[in-house]
Amino acid sequence: MRMSALSLSLLLLLCAVQLCAAALGGSHPQLLVERSGSRRLGKVGGFAWENCGDKRDPVVLQSLSVAPDPISIPGSLRVSAAVKSGKTMASPLKAVLVVEKALGDLWIQLPCIDQLGSCTYNDVCTILDELIPPGTTCPEPLLTYGIPCHCPFKAGSYSLPASDFILPDMELPSWMTNGNYRVRAVVSSGGEELGCVKLAFSLQSQ
Repeated sequence: MRMSALSLSLLLLLCAVQLCAAALGGSHPQLLVERSGSRRLGKVGGFAWENCGDKRDPVVLQSLSVAPDPISIPGSLRVSAAVKSGKTMASPLKAVLVVEKALGDLWIQLPCIDQLGSCTYNDVCTILDELIPPGTTCPEPLLTYGIPCHCPFKAGSYSLPASDFILPDMELPSWMTNGNYRVRAVVSSGGEELGCVKLAFSLQSQ
């Protein structure tokens, strides 16, 4: 099956609605436009993750497996994931991403450019509604495994067994060069932090 940005975003706790999904081959509208100096993404490797929130955070990413490593693009990807939420997540659902690139021994924070990079999304629920209009059936494999694609997200456990996806060609903006990256994504509602996830990976263009 073909992976959409939405599918991968939901797997990553709704916190990676852009960069993480794009890095793993999701289709993001901003990245489908050919730009001067853009390059094709070739491989994504060294993928790692960890929860970074307070132990009292109600939303926890319990497991996330991505294979193979490195991932070739275009190519295939197998993903499994499990998320536990102790609280219903409803609009407005805010997501704040801090994206950094390694420069020697330093980590440099990247700006938010065309909704890619260290960006703030004031309501993920609205973004999901734009990607999949309300009333539309959730895409596979979310539908098969009862994973919702619209707010509110009820408290409970959600899991995606190992599922295979087809990764299409993808363009990288010129400023997104080869190297190691890390992302800190925080989801909150009404000023209350719900969950936090850190991701790390490397990018290599063709």
